[in-house]
Parts: sequence; C-alpha cells; structure tokens
Amino acid sequence: MRLLISGGGTGGHIYPALALIEAIKQKEPDSEILYVGTHKGLESRIVPLAGVPLKTIKIQGFKRSLSLENFKTVYLFLKSVHDCKKIIRDFKPDVVVGTGGYVCGAVVYAAARMKIPTFVHEQNSVAGVTNKFLSRFVDKVGICFEDARKDFPASKVVFTGNPRAQQVAGMKDTGRLEKEYKLRKDLPTVMIFGGSRGAEGINAAALKAIPQFAKKEYQVLFVTGKVHYDKIMAKDEAKNLPDNVRIEPYIADMPAILPEVASIVGRAGATSLAEITALGIPTILIPSPYVTNDHQTKNAMSLVNKDAALMIKEKDLTADTLVKNIDEIMNDSDKRLQMGKNAKKAGIPDAANQVIKVLEDIMHK
Repeated sequence: MRLLISGGGTGGHIYPALALIEAIKQKEPDSEILYVGTHKGLESRIVPLAGVPLKTIKIQGFKRSLSLENFKTVYLFLKSVHDCKKIIRDFKPDVVVGTGGYVCGAVVYAAARMKIPTFVHEQNSVAGVTNKFLSRFVDKVGICFEDARKDFPASKVVFTGNPRAQQVAGMKDTGRLEKEYKLRKDLPTVMIFGGSRGAEGINAAALKAIPQFAKKEYQVLFVTGKVHYDKIMAKDEAKNLPDNVRIEPYIADMPAILPEVASIVGRAGATSLAEITALGIPTILIPSPYVTNDHQTKNAMSLVNKDAALMIKEKDLTADTLVKNIDEIMNDSDKRLQMGKNAKKAGIPDAANQVIKVLEDIMHK
C-alpha cells in the first residue's frame, strides 16, 4: 500500500495516524508511507522521531471571530492545495488519510479533487471543523464515538474506533511500578495524570489530597507534567511524602505502564479513552473545559453512561471530591473489576485493522 497521511496540531491527531502506520507496516512491510504536516506543528518533531518520512506545507487555521487573518488563511489554503497536488503527483498514493487538524484539510481536499480514494478519521464525540468540511468530498469517514455520526453524511460513516487502541491492547505488566518508582506490587495503584503538559486544576487538587492519601490502602502515582513539577515539589505537601505516594514530572512511554495501574484519574481526550478502554481500566475523568465544543465532557459521558468511568467537572474538583471518587473505586475491588470489564467492552482493540479494511475497500471499489 502507498499511503499518504496527514494530521497535526495535537497528539490526538498525530498518535492515531502513527498507530495506523505501524499496523499497516506490520501487515504489509513493503508499504510506502508519506506524512504531510506543518513545520510548526507537533508533528514536525514526533513524526520524524517515529522514522516516518515527513513533508511540510504552510497553512493555518481559521479564526473563529471576524479577522483579516482569515483572508491570509484562505490564501494559504489555496496555495497549499496547489502544493499538495504536486506532492500527491510525485508520491502517487493508493489512498490518502486525514486524522484531523487544519493541515489535513488541504491534503485530503486536494486528493479528493484528483479522484484518489480518501478517508478521514474523527477521534472525538464532536466532529472537528476540518473533518466536517472534508466529509463532503471523501469516500468514507471513520468515527470512534456514536455521537459523532450525526455530524457527517450517513452513507459515509463507518464505526472503526481509534487505531491507538490496537497499539496498547496487547501490552503486559512489566513491573515498572516496582522497579522504576519503588511502589509495592501488593498494593493497587491509582495514577493521577493531567496529560503530557499536566493540568493545573488536577495538580492542585492532587497536591492538597496528599495528607488524605497517606492513610489509604492503595498507592498514588501523581504525574505533574514537566512544566509544573518544580512548582509542585516546592510546596509543603510535597515534602516528606508518605510511602504510598510518588510524584513524577513525566513518564516516558506512558501506555506501557497502563497495564500495571488499577485506576486512572485524568482528562477525557480521545487518545486516552482509546488506551484505557483497550486495556479495561476504570477511570475518573476530569474533562478539560478549555477544548472546542466541550467535546471532552461528551467523550467522558460515553464511558460514564456505560458504568465504565466516574466524572468530576473541573469546577467541582477539590481535594475532597478527588479523594471521594478515588475511594469509591479503589476501596471496592468488585466495583473496580466490574468497571474495568465495562471499559473493555466499550473498547475497540482491533481499531487499526478496522481502518485498514475500510481503506482496502475504498481502494478497490
């Protein structure tokens, strides 16, 4: 397969693309892959590190208010469509995939106009602006949440799940909690994690909760995010930590540690939910209130409604509400087991294969 793929801006668009690439390479080792992104986006760093060839185009997103910048955006879009057509002619892909972010708008639109099979993947429960626009031109749209179905032409929608799930589904306990973080193997561990950059609200509540955690029959691995770590460690609560609490700035290869944790507290981003459902981990979700259309709350509710997660709104988040919710899961092993089963039922552990099947169908139609 010759695959041209594009997605950028956030890890939520990039990691599913890389997971799909990995699955394609496993299935067809001779496949040729080209990734198209921007030179400013996160993809410019992550994609080359993954060993995937990257070409960049210059493009920017629309401002949501009336702005002269939008005239520049239109100009850059039209120019980048022209540039993408040249990239496509040179690479000659069998299929073109967009995983979200404004960069894939020009790439997938250009491919559709050139009559090349096209597919977009929507990770969230509320469709992004770029994917909504592209859905008029592409052959198929893959979704991960049933709520997103209404945002696209019904005949084009396929429920595929998130390819990131397949990457983590087979991961096993490797004993890292004990070896690297000196946590006990005989106590269940809850991990508190606000995303790769950390989350101030979650960090503040977790820090204030440390004196309460000291009395619990479970362990806490609190990951602050690198930018917050020094400030957190300077606080009184972080000094003389109880034996059952560890504070870390960052965990490299986070998914590899997930099979060892009994429960997670974190945001409700699409990639995180794909990972925790693939592994069947009960979760306390604290949706970010700073995302477009409050889509993380809708993501979270998809698991809350299946009794696979609890949810705390950020405005209700305190040390007490955090501890109360963690206790509800960690002090009741039967509830934890059932929530884990419910989470696993909600997951799509072969999501990358599901996407590949759709790509093969549109290539050979």
